[in-house]
Amino acid sequence: DVQLQASGGGLVQAGGSLRLSCAASGFNFDDYAIVWFRQAPGKEREGVSCITNSDGFTNYADSVKGRFTISNDKAKKTVYPQMNNLRPEDTAVYYCAADWMGPSFHCHWLAPQEYWGKGTQVTVSS
Repeated sequence: DVQLQASGGGLVQAGGSLRLSCAASGFNFDDYAIVWFRQAPGKEREGVSCITNSDGFTNYADSVKGRFTISNDKAKKTVYPQMNNLRPEDTAVYYCAADWMGPSFHCHWLAPQEYWGKGTQVTVSS
């Protein structure tokens, strides 16, 4: 079965760091990008970051550039967003999704994704 499991969320002070994980199984990891979204209560879901698993191309929303870094471990089929200098406005449920890349190398979060996982809660206090 296809599975995407986000984990690693928790409570952190402003300025602190968290590393989330997205563990993938049930599909060809290299054929997909892993895309991270977040959704705060009462707000629209927004794209955060993505990584093209085949070549490591990354993309970031303006709101997290310079603070978040996304990487993958192909052997473990896992993607890791390293989130530094966290702010209260980063508080949200974070979700990972898989996007089939086809001939493209440049991941993004504009189109509907192939697979979705359950989210993990990140809360940043001040």
